[in-house]
Amino acid sequence: MKPGKYTAVAPAIAYLIDDDADVRHALRWLIESVQIDVREFGRVREFLESPRPDGPGCIVLDVRMPGMSGMEFLDHLATFKIDLPVIMLSGHGTVPMASRALRAGAVDFVEKPVNEQLLLDRVHEAVAKSRRILAGKAREERLSVLTDRELEIVRLVVEGGHNKDIARALGVSSRTVENHRAQAMHKLGARSAAELAAMLMEK
Repeated sequence: MKPGKYTAVAPAIAYLIDDDADVRHALRWLIESVQIDVREFGRVREFLESPRPDGPGCIVLDVRMPGMSGMEFLDHLATFKIDLPVIMLSGHGTVPMASRALRAGAVDFVEKPVNEQLLLDRVHEAVAKSRRILAGKAREERLSVLTDRELEIVRLVVEGGHNKDIARALGVSSRTVENHRAQAMHKLGARSAAELAAMLMEK
């Protein structure tokens, strides 16, 4: 079966959005030192207009910028259909500002000048979260090829049900269960119940 477009195992990219070029360059050097690719942007609009692969990553975003501010961008993240985890940066952070950012979905709020190890830890955590999100999307994409009945039977198989037990529970014949199970495994490219379980349960 061909892989879907969601690639949780692809190399991670940190999208760094800050209007201060010196800050961008310093943070780029820091993040790339732990083998995470970095793409720099001086404005939110530049980021929105740039192509992005469907791989894991995160956004490191300054709060105050010309044009659309980091906070405005965060408030409209869902509208832009972007589900990359966001780490907010600010040289003038306040408790209310940090609270608002976290309520809006940021994974953390880091004050400038940044604690380098703290930021790297947050970037790693955000990338790990992004990989989980993509793995979930990949799982949903794979399972979308199944009919409702095939998916129902696959879930019962993964729970340890035998064909006869599943047939009895669903009020169908064992042959029907066998046929649906075989068709589902063929569509998913699974060779065993263990592989089916991995496809349904991977995180």
